[in-house]
Amino acid sequence: MALQTKYAELITTAKNSGVGNLQVREQDNILYVDGDAPNGAVKGQLWDIYEKLDPDFRANDLVMNISVGNMQPGMQAKVTTAKSNLNIRKSPGTDSPVVGKASHGEIVTLVAKANDQWWQVKTKDGEEGYSYAQYLSPLT
Repeated sequence: MALQTKYAELITTAKNSGVGNLQVREQDNILYVDGDAPNGAVKGQLWDIYEKLDPDFRANDLVMNISVGNMQPGMQAKVTTAKSNLNIRKSPGTDSPVVGKASHGEIVTLVAKANDQWWQVKTKDGEEGYSYAQYLSPLT
């Protein structure tokens, strides 16, 4: 229960932000938080709280598996970065070379889901590559 107290702000924000299928459990001194965020902005907000509570992610006491559940290939999504451009990379991962950029607020097409964190996207200019799902919100 101590970890639920430590991460109370994150859990409360998840509940209040409409994270569906929210499951919170402690096991072997690790807190597991699972669910479906309504959009990438909510997922990003949860990661920001996590970073605030454990600045370098060194505690190794939280596994957060929050996906943006309503995004599907072929759909369009809005780039929801704070202000900057979204990097489009050659392959999923921050160590992969940047092959393009999508501006804040730009609409991209979802091509394929690489994993829960990375989507293959295509910009209006035809640039195609992988972007971090945290910064993509489906159009409603």
